[in-house]
Amino acid sequence: MYRIVPDPETFDQVAALPLDALEGYAEVLSFLELTPWAGHPQHVDNPEGAVRYWLFGPDSAGQIVYLVLENVREVHVLRVLWIG
Repeated sequence: MYRIVPDPETFDQVAALPLDALEGYAEVLSFLELTPWAGHPQHVDNPEGAVRYWLFGPDSAGQIVYLVLENVREVHVLRVLWIG
C-alpha cells in the first residue's frame, strides 16, 4: 500500500472542485493507494516515468498529476485540475 502525500497547493485545488467531481476524486485516491503505476505517464516519451496522471469526474474533466516514489511507497499529489 502507498501513502498519499498531497502538496499543500492541492488543498485549494480540491476545495474548488464541483460537488459532482468529489466522489471521482476520492475513488482515484483509493486506486492510487494500491496501484499508482496504473495511471498514465505524464510524458509519452517516458512511459516508465514516475510523474503520472489520472482522469476523474464527469466526462473525465478532472486530472490528478502525481509522483510515485517507489522506494518509500509514497504517492505525492502535485496538482488537481478541473477543466469541466
